[in-house]
Amino acid sequence: MDRRKKTNPFLKLVIFLVVLGVIGYFGATSYFNHLKTPAGESEKKIAFVINPGESISDVADNLEEKGIIRSAMVFKMSTKDAGLTEVNIGDFMVAPSMTHNQIIDVLKGESTDVRVTLLEGWRVEQIADALNKELKIDKDEFTTAAKQYEGYLFPDTYLFNPDASIETIIETMRGNFNRKYSKELQEKIKSQGLTPEQGVVLASMVEREGRSAEVRTQVAGVLLNRIDMGMKLDIDATVQYAKDTQKLKSGTLKKFWEPILIVDYSEVISPYNTYLNNGLPPAPIANPSLMSLQAVANAKDTDYVYYFHDLQGNSYYGKTLEEHNANVANHR
Repeated sequence: MDRRKKTNPFLKLVIFLVVLGVIGYFGATSYFNHLKTPAGESEKKIAFVINPGESISDVADNLEEKGIIRSAMVFKMSTKDAGLTEVNIGDFMVAPSMTHNQIIDVLKGESTDVRVTLLEGWRVEQIADALNKELKIDKDEFTTAAKQYEGYLFPDTYLFNPDASIETIIETMRGNFNRKYSKELQEKIKSQGLTPEQGVVLASMVEREGRSAEVRTQVAGVLLNRIDMGMKLDIDATVQYAKDTQKLKSGTLKKFWEPILIVDYSEVISPYNTYLNNGLPPAPIANPSLMSLQAVANAKDTDYVYYFHDLQGNSYYGKTLEEHNANVANHR
């Protein structure tokens, strides 16, 4: 007689499921921990860009796509554990050999980007000077590459990667300009009787000739009147631009936009000199702000054809040359 006890089939099933669960738990834990490990051995850091409006989820997806982390889902869990709820914009130096916590620490810090402010009304050569100072960009190379875009490099404060190429900088500034110079704005400029390109040329002069938004819309209206009447525009800033360009070529320029002399009106021979040539200059003389582009689009409907700014920044307008001369005599 066989006295061995029979094993309960149900107990076997329970033991099997427990063993399977334990194996599954340790297997899943092991895999989860694997996904938290560095994605690679390379310690070479690359610039990881976080753009405005991107969420932590976007950042995680981009990190996985670039091979810096193994799993976006697991990285998002790590950011939650670390208390990271939002990220700064800019460039951050990270490497595949970094752990989640190391990457999170980098993202919590400041961007490696360099903040560069490029002012309204600067010409390309002035932009080149600023980029050389802040980013060590070669001035001559930048000027050569960017001069054809004079007027279309939007003045703004930018965050540039320290290793940004000249092409990247130009593309960034041009892209910013294209976003600001909207179709709606261009249509308004067309209604003034100008092409979008002529609008940029006029805006570049308005930028140099007026300070406030009100004055710029007045100046734009005056200049449009002169164009309609076939008058020379007689803009000092165009003579300054032409004179500075000549000095740049001869290597004698000390400072941009220096006040001009009366003899310069007739002696600075250039297609940009609006005292010698009718109509608009052949191209912009500076890179205008949005305010100046808007001033041309919304130019004052006025009878004035002359304006004068005193040393305190006050503006005086005249409908005739006699009124203008009186304003100059009384307020110079």
